[in-house]
Amino acid sequence: MPDSMPVRPPDALIPPGPAHSPDPAPAQPTSGAELDRMLHSWQSRFTAGRSPSTIGLAMLDWAAHAGNAPFQMAELLQASFAQWGRLAQAALGGPPAILPQPGDRRFEHEAWRARPYDMLSQAVLLGEEWWGKLVQGPGGVNPQNRRIVAFSVRQFLDLASPSNVAWLNPQVIAATRASGGANFAAGLRNLLRDQAAAHGGGAAPGELGAFRIGKDLAATPGKVVFRNALMELIQYSPTTELVGAEPVLIVPAWIMKYYILDLSPGNSLIRWLVGQGRTVFAISWRNPGAEMGGTSLDDYRSQGVMAALDTVRAVCGGAKVHATGYCLGGTLLAIAAAAMARDGDDRLASLSLFAAQTDFTEAGELQLFITEDQLDFLGDIVRTQGYLSSAQMGGAFQMLRSNDLIWTHAVNDYLLGGQDKPTDLMAWNADGTRLPARMHMEYLRSLFLNNDLAEGRFQVDGRPLEMGDTRLPMFVVGTERDHIAPWHSVFKLHQLNDQALTFVLTSGGHNAGIVSEPGYPHRHYRIRTRDAGARTLGWREWEGGTPPQDGSWWPEWGSWLARHSGTPVPPPPMGLPGRPPLCDAPGTYVLEA
Repeated sequence: MPDSMPVRPPDALIPPGPAHSPDPAPAQPTSGAELDRMLHSWQSRFTAGRSPSTIGLAMLDWAAHAGNAPFQMAELLQASFAQWGRLAQAALGGPPAILPQPGDRRFEHEAWRARPYDMLSQAVLLGEEWWGKLVQGPGGVNPQNRRIVAFSVRQFLDLASPSNVAWLNPQVIAATRASGGANFAAGLRNLLRDQAAAHGGGAAPGELGAFRIGKDLAATPGKVVFRNALMELIQYSPTTELVGAEPVLIVPAWIMKYYILDLSPGNSLIRWLVGQGRTVFAISWRNPGAEMGGTSLDDYRSQGVMAALDTVRAVCGGAKVHATGYCLGGTLLAIAAAAMARDGDDRLASLSLFAAQTDFTEAGELQLFITEDQLDFLGDIVRTQGYLSSAQMGGAFQMLRSNDLIWTHAVNDYLLGGQDKPTDLMAWNADGTRLPARMHMEYLRSLFLNNDLAEGRFQVDGRPLEMGDTRLPMFVVGTERDHIAPWHSVFKLHQLNDQALTFVLTSGGHNAGIVSEPGYPHRHYRIRTRDAGARTLGWREWEGGTPPQDGSWWPEWGSWLARHSGTPVPPPPMGLPGRPPLCDAPGTYVLEA
């Protein structure tokens, strides 16, 4: 749509279309497929959502090749004797046989450095090193199957670590002696507390321990100016006399609630952006239940991004929009922008993407869960429920870093009786959402499994998209320790589009790297702009040739927005012309449990 076309205010409420209604479930199973679907849903309770056949076939592939490589296996057996020799030398007073990998905190307490626990920890680490070599040993194994086997072995080794066993962990033994067993009583209370929280715990809507939504979190002043069946749109109150001529529309992920970008006042990206003289709008997605199981990925585009864009333009008198997307919201925004470019719709002024992938060939360890067999199994689970629950989704993320996110927490809270100091990020992380069945399967199959967006097969309105059609200045952020959207995967947008692109690599992970407010210590980032049509660097060359800078990347983004904006103007009115705002921010959808 050309920029000169008149702006039509959107309807305040849009009922869900036919795509939102899941297929009616029969009263009783009437086919073998339906019975199998129920069986798979039941099995998922014991497999953490992973397909037994996927794991079994991967193990069979590895075992078949290992059985046909007897000489390689003999070398690995010989290597095991060498491991014992290294341990014996350490026991006789030599240097440590092995040190923990960076980030492995299981044995960092000083109690593990006393005999015999130092030998126990080194034996465990040597054993894990040998198992790693064993998994990588035989040639010819399908790479995906090898990764699945390695992941499964790692999960077993993490589970069996002596640091998780009370009578083998010297730190737990010392705490038990010092407290007379009070640590176990405190651990039991922590366990019961966590179980209650996992099942609702009787908390009022918006209450997350010591944090309250709208008071401590998501507290930037604003109004809900639009609502439909899928999202609420929040317009934030200005704090400056003049604002940028182009408003900023933020499209967050719907795998968690939007206020990761509006946490406490001191680290709220939205509040900071408003303070920089920006008119800011943010989508707050609905937390879907089984009744929305038929909601499609394109519904999120049309009733989410496009409906929000219509509203922003109506409020701001037809101004072009700085579109910004985070995580899955960034991927969706990239799809919307490509569709707009294809159709001649020039309402966007720029595109900013934070930890958002558009090419999924190197999408990180989450690819372990993305095979045809696994997706078929997962499809049976979500079709039975109508959604993927936050617990099911969170369990997959936790398994990727089980040492850090599961076992370290369990030892500290349940064996030592400790208690992590609550933070706003922890409160947000506990405020999970569900994913509609249809949308989730479309996203995993078309993007993760088939990589349709990067390869030009992804369709909107029956026609394919090309990421290269988007002719906008881009600001793209990746984070160094991102396990969900690895930065070199985010970087691949350079290869899909030859427009001017500013890329930032910042310290931190998927969440903390984005929530990186100015003034927080020990933060750094790298930044470089590739001009339109210029040569594209590989990610290793880019990293090696781009020096780090101390501080937050937020001011860099603020300056970039200013360079791509017109002369500041008075703030627009709050809400659509002739229609009062619906309610105060943060609205009602964010409170849905």
